[in-house]
Amino acid sequence: MKDLYQAQRAMRNMRQAAMQRGVIAILDVGSSKIACLVLRFDGPEQFRDSDGVGSMAGQSQFRVIGAATTRSRGVRFGEVAAMQETERAIRTAVQAAQKMANVRVDHVIACLAGARPRSYGLDGQVALDGGIVTEADIGRVLAACDLPDYGEGREVLHAQPVNFALDHRSGLGDPRGQAGNMLTTDMHLLTVDHAAVGNLLHCIKRCDLELAGLASSAYVAGISSLVEDEQELGAACIDMGGGATGLSIFMRKHMIYADSVRMGGDHVTSDIHMGLQVPMAVAERIKTFYGGVVATGMDDRERIEIGGDSGDWERDRRTVSRAELIGIMRPRVEEILEEVRARLDAAGFDHLPSQQIVLTGGGSQIPGLDGLASKILGHQVRLGRPLRVQGLPQAATGPAFSAAVGLTLFAAHPQDEWWDFEIPAERYPARSLRRAVKWFKDNW
Repeated sequence: MKDLYQAQRAMRNMRQAAMQRGVIAILDVGSSKIACLVLRFDGPEQFRDSDGVGSMAGQSQFRVIGAATTRSRGVRFGEVAAMQETERAIRTAVQAAQKMANVRVDHVIACLAGARPRSYGLDGQVALDGGIVTEADIGRVLAACDLPDYGEGREVLHAQPVNFALDHRSGLGDPRGQAGNMLTTDMHLLTVDHAAVGNLLHCIKRCDLELAGLASSAYVAGISSLVEDEQELGAACIDMGGGATGLSIFMRKHMIYADSVRMGGDHVTSDIHMGLQVPMAVAERIKTFYGGVVATGMDDRERIEIGGDSGDWERDRRTVSRAELIGIMRPRVEEILEEVRARLDAAGFDHLPSQQIVLTGGGSQIPGLDGLASKILGHQVRLGRPLRVQGLPQAATGPAFSAAVGLTLFAAHPQDEWWDFEIPAERYPARSLRRAVKWFKDNW
């Protein structure tokens, strides 16, 4: 039976085949832009086996040889809403990146921001037969995790072991080869909306591309914008995109929680568009050049020309004070941050040993946002930019590219997930996984 387990393994094998050929594309399908990066890998994948379960990094063995972005079309709240428009936009971005790289790409690894993610913490334990932990034992302990009934129309996107314990010793990253009697694991399971993922899959297929991997944008943004200490000790990454704001919490270098708020920078633009009665393009320009969330005395006097070409002379010469603009933007930004705070509270973020918050994504560039965020979220907040990756053009190093850059790290060195291990057939996780991902059968 070809279920999720097989389908994810098929994607992993496809990824390895693409890496042996040497090139793979990264696709970040967002609500405001679609970004495509083409990666070239140096030599075979000799680094994969030597690293332990869930080890991160390793961006030394690839470089970016092509990059392109195009305005997103047909994507709302981080999900595909109009198939043909999105397909055209993806084709445009991929073709431009291929042209710059001067190479044809067949395989892509994609990430998606919406799809209503939901997190579960699971645990499983098994007795060891031989007294030494083998690869097969890890497969068995992952299969022993009792799956929640996550409901119809939901699919598993990530299933990562985040901690192993051997007898009384906890906090093991990779227990293979160690001696003990009882092996226990904690696993983080992330489920997403079946239809949203199915639409993206179908869209990529229509562009004559093979999907070699799929990740949550909140997860990959965290990989690229949290520094190693933050990933280790506990931190939250808030990725403010155009149509959705992703949220991920990391601990011991693994994601332990993810969620998304169905609001982002586009909603702020839309408020300006309605408040000032200007076209969306003008609202976006005003937000980018003059926007902010903290008004000072100067802002009453600073006038912004709205401009326009309606032909009505009075209307086209209107100006607005910066204080008025801030008055339109701030309530929406506060609403997004309040929603994020509610999700962090629900996740028990306050109980982590460290509570650093990192803001990233295109929407995080509003001046004064970090100060407002630390007031509302009540923790240390810093603005995060993605890691530097070899060959990345200067234009793609800003916070708007956190998810795309994180996806390159995910492509080069994915953390172990439970489909990387041989799961004994008779111990397949509960019936819910057999049923789990019917759409993979339909789409493969």
